Amino acid sequence: MTAGVETPGDPGSRPDLIAHRGYAARYPENTLPALEAAAAAGARFVEVDVQLAADGVPVLFHDHGLRRVCGVGGLVHRWPFAELERLSAHEPGRFGRKFHGTPLLPLSGLRRFLDAHPGITAFVEAKSTAVRQFGVARVLDAIAAELQPVAGRCGLIARSAAVLGAARERLEQASGPVGWHAIGGVISRWRDRSALARLRPEYLFCAVAGLPREGALALPGTRVAVYEVADPDLAMRLHRRGVDLIETFAIAEMQRALTSRARQREAAPGGAARRKGQGSPRRADPGNDG
Repeated sequence: MTAGVETPGDPGSRPDLIAHRGYAARYPENTLPALEAAAAAGARFVEVDVQLAADGVPVLFHDHGLRRVCGVGGLVHRWPFAELERLSAHEPGRFGRKFHGTPLLPLSGLRRFLDAHPGITAFVEAKSTAVRQFGVARVLDAIAAELQPVAGRCGLIARSAAVLGAARERLEQASGPVGWHAIGGVISRWRDRSALARLRPEYLFCAVAGLPREGALALPGTRVAVYEVADPDLAMRLHRRGVDLIETFAIAEMQRALTSRARQREAAPGGAARRKGQGSPRRADPGNDG
């Protein structure tokens, strides 16, 4: 595609939404309440972050430090899971004591969540701190061990080319499920996408602040996701430029806004006829079993 030229998609379609760390706008991020609220809001995709505890147990946690989410000092990778699970992941800076007592969620909890919600696919980010502290193999082993039963609905995403390369190799060499069915690169700037091209990622996640102001954003063979977006108008503009998925903390609000826009289009004169003539909207469903 030529840079600087937009290629409008089906005006009747809309991007799929990814619940960024669950419904994190209203609940503590990466917790079971946030995930359940995202499911209740109709999310088909969730994104979570994985760190390893000192004893190698994978837990859903974004930061390497505990202060922001748990209100205590220390680093995730220096606490064994038996101690981490006694902490409260209530994000006191945002919510005060409203969610005090909310436990940290181990990766096994995500697997149980997916078992309970077979229509949801998860993107699981292997955080760079975990990789530095434990190495690529141990991090991937820990993730694979927990997610193998739901691998068809999990994508492994990371910023590290080493992690993605190893994850791709496991996919190609395995005779059965390895914990994920696809890989996705995470970049801060659109111009950095070429560094991951050789890995043939099924997904590419890019920060909205790192996108060019104009031009097509579609990539052949790769579904493009953009984070963090809470503006439905911006989401639709990005979709028209080729973005397949929008990652948002405000999953319920974005679902309502995009659904309302779709209904307004249907209700407009000629709306149903336009939809019939254009065929089905694009889908961005990465799940092999749902």
